[in-house]
Amino acid sequence: MARGQLTTSNICLNEDIHAIASAGTVAVLLPGAFYFLRETKQPPLDALRAAGVPIALATDLNPGSSQLASLLLAVNMGCTLFRLTPEEALAGVTRNAATALGVADEIGTLEVGKRAELAVWDAAEPAELAYHIGANPLTERWLA
Repeated sequence: MARGQLTTSNICLNEDIHAIASAGTVAVLLPGAFYFLRETKQPPLDALRAAGVPIALATDLNPGSSQLASLLLAVNMGCTLFRLTPEEALAGVTRNAATALGVADEIGTLEVGKRAELAVWDAAEPAELAYHIGANPLTERWLA
């Protein structure tokens, strides 16, 4: 483990969560790796939420610990495995993911001056994106 790297197994104290929040760090959850490695210790989501730590979700597509390529399946797994709300999961793959990557001033939200990366889904509410496993309700994709 790299110096300063935090994992679910070594983040357990309120001081750690406070330090994460104070540093402006985004907690990045990897539900595919959690599933593939048969992890059992849940991330400290209640403590992260209470401290106001942004939570991102990622696929972590790699041959060693996660073969997950579907962002929608990561959303589903974030909701089912980690008990994120659909709104938290959607923010986790958009705004908070962009923040974690250091590109929130360019992408991640729809705002004047940002690059437009818009996915139009055939869904009435965010929960539908997490509900249908294997479905792809994408109807349009715009990049500008």
